[in-house]
Amino acid sequence: MHSKESLTHEGIAPALSSSREGVPENRQARSPAFRRLMGGEQSSTRTVIADAHAVFRYGLRRLLESESGFHVIGEASEGTQVVKLTRQLKPDLVLLDLALPGCSGLEVLCDLVTCSPSPRIVLLTTAIEKSQVVKAFQLGAHGLVLKEASPRVFMQSVRTVIRGQYWLTHESLAFVMEALHELAPRNGNGSPKNYGLTPRELAVTERVVAGFSNKDLGREFSISERTVKRHLTNIYEKLGISNRLELAVFAIHHHLSAPG
Repeated sequence: MHSKESLTHEGIAPALSSSREGVPENRQARSPAFRRLMGGEQSSTRTVIADAHAVFRYGLRRLLESESGFHVIGEASEGTQVVKLTRQLKPDLVLLDLALPGCSGLEVLCDLVTCSPSPRIVLLTTAIEKSQVVKAFQLGAHGLVLKEASPRVFMQSVRTVIRGQYWLTHESLAFVMEALHELAPRNGNGSPKNYGLTPRELAVTERVVAGFSNKDLGREFSISERTVKRHLTNIYEKLGISNRLELAVFAIHHHLSAPG
């Protein structure tokens, strides 16, 4: 089952402060764009739109610029162009079509994450395979939005990513959770990576990303929900994250798994 506090009607968003189970707000995860906004410096998120279709790019530009806090500084219709623009203009945010001509969106993503400073990247797609979802977040994507999403959901996803957090659809999150179990055996050789987590915290992590609620965790380990919350607080602080979704992405990206 999925933890209810991280679900929205049309997508998955990080838990809000009122439902974070007592976990302090994670300042480290905030993006440069968000920090500037909070610091009263630059008021607009500088954005590059990369999509093969001119009409779709036009619609995104109109949508973003009708909202406060966004400025579209460039558009691209193919892969090499968006990488060049990103290196030249140094945007805060790149909206990347996975079906760009010339090279795959994942190939472009590989180049974008090496840019300095690295932008926040939201992938746009009409359909995506399970393996692509997992690979995209391993490579460094921050969000995945279906092109059929409503304007409200699209803007919610973009603002979530700008805050330094992640965004996934319900279906994509299911792929991510399943992938954790597929990736776990890769740590079988040598010492497993634990990132400072204790064996109990690793075990809790494995159950959390599999969808266990706090109540489920309490039953699983015969501990109180208060103790579960304390474990989660420790895990989030050690990994520099703030919610279950970020924990799932971190676990995949770093091949994190509980000792067998």
